[in-house]
Amino acid sequence: MKILIKNAEIADGTGTCPFRGSLLTDGDRIAAITHGDGGPAESAADRVIDAGGCVLAPGFIDTHSHSDLRVLSEPSLLPKLHQGITTEVLGQDGISLAPLPEQYIEPWKENLSGLDGTDERLDWHYRTADGYFHLLEEAGPALNEAYLLPHGNIRMEAMGLDNRPANAQDLDKMRQITAREMEAGCIGVSSGLIYMPCAYARTEELIEICKVAKDYGGVFVVHQRSEADTILPSMDEIIRIGRESGIPIHFSHFKVCGRPNWHYLPDMFRKLDEARDEGLTVSFDQYPYVAGSTMLGVILPPWVYDGGTQKAVARLKDPELRRKMEQDIRRGIPGWDDFIRFAGTDGIYITSVVSERNQDVVGLSLDQLGENRGKEPLEAAFDLLLEEKDAVGMVDFYGTEEHVKAILRRPEMNLCTDGLLSGKPHPRVYGAFPRLLGRYVREESCLTLEAAVRKMTGKAADALHIRERGYLKEGYYADLTLFDPETVTDRGTFTDPERYPDGIRMVIVNGKIALDGGQAAAERSGRVLRAGH
Repeated sequence: MKILIKNAEIADGTGTCPFRGSLLTDGDRIAAITHGDGGPAESAADRVIDAGGCVLAPGFIDTHSHSDLRVLSEPSLLPKLHQGITTEVLGQDGISLAPLPEQYIEPWKENLSGLDGTDERLDWHYRTADGYFHLLEEAGPALNEAYLLPHGNIRMEAMGLDNRPANAQDLDKMRQITAREMEAGCIGVSSGLIYMPCAYARTEELIEICKVAKDYGGVFVVHQRSEADTILPSMDEIIRIGRESGIPIHFSHFKVCGRPNWHYLPDMFRKLDEARDEGLTVSFDQYPYVAGSTMLGVILPPWVYDGGTQKAVARLKDPELRRKMEQDIRRGIPGWDDFIRFAGTDGIYITSVVSERNQDVVGLSLDQLGENRGKEPLEAAFDLLLEEKDAVGMVDFYGTEEHVKAILRRPEMNLCTDGLLSGKPHPRVYGAFPRLLGRYVREESCLTLEAAVRKMTGKAADALHIRERGYLKEGYYADLTLFDPETVTDRGTFTDPERYPDGIRMVIVNGKIALDGGQAAAERSGRVLRAGH
């Protein structure tokens, strides 16, 4: 099929000023781009779309997504498609679906449930990234799906879920697993150094894994050990990994959490500048909100998860251990990001649970949960984690608008959603990309339109090594988003998040119309993007 889009303001993903012109697709590729009123005759196309001065951009790229499980059961991924997203990157934070040795299926399902939800219909016996990719292809996603190899899955296959340093034999196994999965098509390695078992790894372990991934052209995407009290030495560790392995490094959702730590931001930027001046390749993604979202279990001290989620749940049954958990949370542990300290029990809200009996707590803060149950907030949170077997999602308020804007302006930055799709989600699941265009471009002039489009497209493709997407270039894949710059905006709020945005007129994925006037097409045309294939 050939589609001609005329009378468009073309923002091509390079960051240069938009120009009036037209674009012709042919099959899954961009066939021609024309400046001005000339261009292909309408008779050359099967469908002609008059953009009416709307902006035509490359399809948006979500470099930090948690659709790993949801895409198999709901492959249309409407919250992402309605934002103009055409490609997303799975396998984040070092814990995802593959690889998954059969003996760890049950404990790993529990470990994943807070981030990716649950699905008892899935046949979990796919074992490797290649097996997971086949499941994705069978599901037929509406978007293009790329995958990062999760460090926690590597570690689990090589040495289980225990808290111990890797020995020489363990490291050799991890190198072999990394090579196998990178050959299958992973675009890099991810880690989440606040999540178990990733948090048990020493720096040298990550360097060895990244050396292998680097040889396959991969990137290292990382939720660093600290985004709070010890964020500066945490950044030093990640920069060291990049230096000693040679791999490009990409910080996930780059930020600093909690009022006592906000003053670190200038020093964080200085470290980015120094790394660039040293010749290292450093980038990061972020979402345009002052609150984050993750598993409620992160409020527990790291030792609670030694041996996996099942052992954590067992420890929550022990009154003596509960007292120790509370003491560690109140006093803090050096090097551990204490979410209660930087967000407070009044700034952490429950977004999802699994059981029907606890659905009434979704949307409550931990303070409100405590009031609801007649208990101290931490005790009520421990009870909830026990009842739900750790499968609880949360939103935490940690930052400031001034920081959001400063981070948006950094040259290393590209946009992401980092959205958990279960329960009552963070509004970024439905609105991160339109919010950047509506609030921070049109209303607050924080960025130019062309700079914002670049951060959603070309910059993202460059950072995550996604080939032939992210730019409007002849011969590139025809992933396109058409939006009205005067009306595009997010509509979801923290109390009412599940609202599609305004102003996204059309989305095209691999040359086929996926969304037109707010209506999703029945046919899904996304692909699994295997690196090197």
